[in-house]
Amino acid sequence: MVKITGEYQGDLHCTASHGPSGSALTTDAPKDNQGRGEAFSPTDLVATALATCIATTMALAARKQGIELRGLKYEVTKEMSAFGPRRIARLATHLWLPLPRTEAVAMLLEHAAHNCPVHLSLDPSVEKPVVFHWAE
Repeated sequence: MVKITGEYQGDLHCTASHGPSGSALTTDAPKDNQGRGEAFSPTDLVATALATCIATTMALAARKQGIELRGLKYEVTKEMSAFGPRRIARLATHLWLPLPRTEAVAMLLEHAAHNCPVHLSLDPSVEKPVVFHWAE
């Protein structure tokens, strides 16, 4: 169990503190939703959680096989719904892997990416395409 505590600071800003480590972060509403966009928005954190969870889960799977993924890079693009209630509609993730593609490694890492805890926790209505870019 992990406890995260926080406080609403006013003007659409929040602070949050990670109980186990004491690490802190702030959030702000995005510019397109009355905020100033001065920090990650809550939905930006969901996008960040997906990309970092994919990278971490892939690294865990790779480590079990003696493969190091140091240097893996990721990019996630968050798209909000255009109609209906405001929600995340799409999280498109690109991963640049620091090793060439082989069938065995691709199966292992792509399975890990699509089965990370955040990916599995998001509502099925959220599109979550993942594109893998392998080293030459």
